Amino acid sequence: MGEVQKLEPREAGVIPVPRSIIDMVQEAVTRNASIELVTKLMDLHERYESNQARRAFDAAMADAKAEIPVVKTNREGHNKAKYADLAAYAEVIPPIIGKHGLHHRYRAKQANGLTTVICIISHRDGYFEETELSATNDKSGNKTDIHALGSTLTYLQRYSLCLALGLVAGKDDDGQAAGRNAPENISGAQLQELIELADETQANKIKLCKMFNIECLADLPASKFDEAKRGLEGRRARMAANA
Repeated sequence: MGEVQKLEPREAGVIPVPRSIIDMVQEAVTRNASIELVTKLMDLHERYESNQARRAFDAAMADAKAEIPVVKTNREGHNKAKYADLAAYAEVIPPIIGKHGLHHRYRAKQANGLTTVICIISHRDGYFEETELSATNDKSGNKTDIHALGSTLTYLQRYSLCLALGLVAGKDDDGQAAGRNAPENISGAQLQELIELADETQANKIKLCKMFNIECLADLPASKFDEAKRGLEGRRARMAANA
């Protein structure tokens, strides 16, 4: 007791696992300690490793985000609004986040008339985070059911990835905006709040976007957030009054 355990050197910025924790587990097993004690020691070690994995994930995300450029627009949607499609993001993002031990994948599900996409960002040390977005199927333009589903899946993949990485959809005008102040878009938290309000009130997100002359909610100027939120909250109040 009282002896200072020597820590094994590891990568800079990563705290090495104290040998005492591992030694205590091994000693407890050797001495036929109670299952309760061994379990507590194992839980302690697992919590430590989990915390280290989360810290490594956060560091990798910060480093990767610092390298991700504004993804240039390559498509034109309604009202001639330019946007970067899923292929544009797929070309830029995976190589950069991969350098930092990160990768992304998706899951999808359907329930109660909504299509949901879950974007999963994982780190090589085992920690991962999920970002979930839902929407009704996009039946604009007389789409068939399968095309409406495909359009919605693509839309949700694109914006769940942006939200998961804390990115803002970029608009490219070949440098013509240099020196001018471009309007700031809503934050990821504001985007999620509007999506949840729209889902709660069963609002049509496509129509909502058209009201503000944008391709998607993530492109909503921050100056318009309060207006959009008030509109959805008013819709919720009317639904409650008619219930």
